[in-house]
Amino acid sequence: MKETEKIIIAIDPDTEKSGVAMLESKLRTIEACSMDFPTLLYMLQKIADLYRFSKTMRIIVVVEAGWVNKVSNYHTAAGRKGQRIAKNVGANHETGKKIVEMAKSYGLEVIEQPPLKKIWQGKNGKITQDELDRLIASKNDIIFLGYEPSNKSFRMSQDARDAALIALYYANLL
Repeated sequence: MKETEKIIIAIDPDTEKSGVAMLESKLRTIEACSMDFPTLLYMLQKIADLYRFSKTMRIIVVVEAGWVNKVSNYHTAAGRKGQRIAKNVGANHETGKKIVEMAKSYGLEVIEQPPLKKIWQGKNGKITQDELDRLIASKNDIIFLGYEPSNKSFRMSQDARDAALIALYYANLL
């Protein structure tokens, strides 16, 4: 039997614009961008409609799900700053939960992925653009669509970089 082709849609939820990466297993391509909530839901619905009856394509939506951690706010800020951070974390979690809910309602397979370890050189352990450039360059068999690491004027948002990491992680390519 022919192996099912996979499209992994990785999402790093945010209240303004979520990071979205799409990794296509057979072509070994990945692309990443940021999308507002309505555009993201529209894209998920269209993908679900397009592949609803496919026997050869498996769509997997992987959403970073900080809410699955027992403790989800490790910030040490106190007072108003701490309250603002907690409010933003909660809002991002709710956005993620709504994305999960809607993706499931479209009939898509959804994975709630706990946040990856923050092992990178950027602020709070986040991956920097330079680190992502090096990571992409080390993956000779993966094509990053619409992105050229040598083009230093192009910068991905932090959410798009995080979504790309989630997709690569879920596809066992990290």
